[in-house]
Amino acid sequence: MKILGVVTLVSPDGEYGGPLRVAVNQLRELADRGHDVVLSGSCRGYGGSPPTQIEGIPTRLFPARTVLPGTGFAGLTSPGLLRGLRAHVREFDVVHVHAARDLVTLPAARIAQRAGVRTVLQTHGMIDESANPLAVPLDAAITRRALRDAAVVTYLTPAELRSLEVVGRGAAQLQQLTNGVPIARERQTDAATRSEVLYLARLAPRKNPALFAQVAADLAAEFPQTRFRLVGPDEGVGAQVRDIIESAGLGERLVWEGALAPEETLERMLMASVYVLPSIDEPYPMSVLEAMSVGLPVIVTDSCGLAGFVAEHRAGAVIAPEPQALRNAIRELLADPAAARAAGRRGREAVTRTRSMSAVGDELERLYTQDVG
Repeated sequence: MKILGVVTLVSPDGEYGGPLRVAVNQLRELADRGHDVVLSGSCRGYGGSPPTQIEGIPTRLFPARTVLPGTGFAGLTSPGLLRGLRAHVREFDVVHVHAARDLVTLPAARIAQRAGVRTVLQTHGMIDESANPLAVPLDAAITRRALRDAAVVTYLTPAELRSLEVVGRGAAQLQQLTNGVPIARERQTDAATRSEVLYLARLAPRKNPALFAQVAADLAAEFPQTRFRLVGPDEGVGAQVRDIIESAGLGERLVWEGALAPEETLERMLMASVYVLPSIDEPYPMSVLEAMSVGLPVIVTDSCGLAGFVAEHRAGAVIAPEPQALRNAIRELLADPAAARAAGRRGREAVTRTRSMSAVGDELERLYTQDVG
């Protein structure tokens, strides 16, 4: 099969986060199975020419244009991408759209659907019952039609299923699709291994990086041999995080390293000993699966879509999104390195068994070829 994956935005610092990682992982697995794959999306931040491949996946990237300032990714479009898709969409057997309420992926889905090309929509929890005033006209004009006319619309969690049923008014063909990750090499530990607590995600309000920074500052005196690190691009909380770090005055003990290219995140995780993501209402964070895949114990909040998975496999801690709970969870893992390593091993084993890309690839091939009914 010839398969096109479409994402909203590609940039060198991975500012679009999880959906791009999911798309790249899926396309790499499909390419390994002999399929002809291409990744397309809008792009920015590359200066001259955008890359023609990402991690070995051929790309067709086009400049992003902001048409609705102040609305984040939702205000992006890409006339070049949409023109190219109209001209070439019939070359593909399947168009897999990693869809959100934006003016890149939804128009792309409609172009593929009008051309009669099998279209799969994967919404990553980004199409829900939004109170944003822009959502109502957008849903009426395009979102609902894109959901209705897709061969399959996938969901990750029961909450996402309910949202898609509401937004799509019962017309979408909904099926569950689990995200997976390639199984990376395991973090190696010994007595000389550096102790590091890592936050690796966008510095966005929902992800609570300021909470992590403040708790790190609180715990630094208790664990003088431990480093605390934030890694990720600023999406509105950078100034607050910087103020907390400067006020703490811990030098190299507490640092925001800035953004990191997506393909470098696993190697960066191998340097850590605990991974923390204190996000609120995070549907299905790929960074948590990636951390588990290298054997890191993880700390997530009880509103994270992977909270049940982490708790079931005793792969770290599930907490309320408040300072004392986060302090206690980090303290327990740092105070008992053997227990932390055991939690990391359990998480890695669980990801290897149930969240491998091999299982995801089987499911994708089924979704791409099954009859709709």
